Amino acid sequence: MDEEYDVIVLGTGLTECILSGLLSREGKKVLHMDRNDYYGGESASLNLTQLYRKFRPGQEPPAELGRDRDYNIDLIPKFIIASGELTKILVHTDVTRYMEFKQIAGSYVFRDGKISKVPSTEMEAVKSPLMGLFEKRRAKNFFSFLQTWKDDDPSTHQGIDLDKDSMKAVYEKFGLESGTQDFIGHAMALYLDDE
Repeated sequence: MDEEYDVIVLGTGLTECILSGLLSREGKKVLHMDRNDYYGGESASLNLTQLYRKFRPGQEPPAELGRDRDYNIDLIPKFIIASGELTKILVHTDVTRYMEFKQIAGSYVFRDGKISKVPSTEMEAVKSPLMGLFEKRRAKNFFSFLQTWKDDDPSTHQGIDLDKDSMKAVYEKFGLESGTQDFIGHAMALYLDDE
């Protein structure tokens, strides 16, 4: 192993990987290291043994859970918008050689003791147990409102001022129940909190 480097990058989180990739592209000799036995820092995907080592030190995973390679658990959900700036940076730095991109098959929520798919089509919405019949009608009106919104056309705003009104106020205007607000805000819009 060479002993001289232009740069030493400690950690293998996304920020460190982008930095390492940019420096390498600029011709720098980079040593990229991590103290963990896995790649990815706080946004890593862990197998079952690594997950137990991190969150239940000293315990082994139960044999009935199966093989390590059957698990790939993300510590942080990683959604990257396909046409966003981050995608352009990842492609430019060649970090994409170490990543795998997949289309999301669905988003799910745990509610009322059950796991349910967040509807992504009109047919799924009709069949979804997440909302009752009247709530589905209110949600349809809300989504129609969003689809017809035009920034430069106040007639599409229905009296809502996005610079002043909170999202909670918008939900209330359409009479959406708190459970519907939760899955729209968290599972669809990917907000981590209610702020």
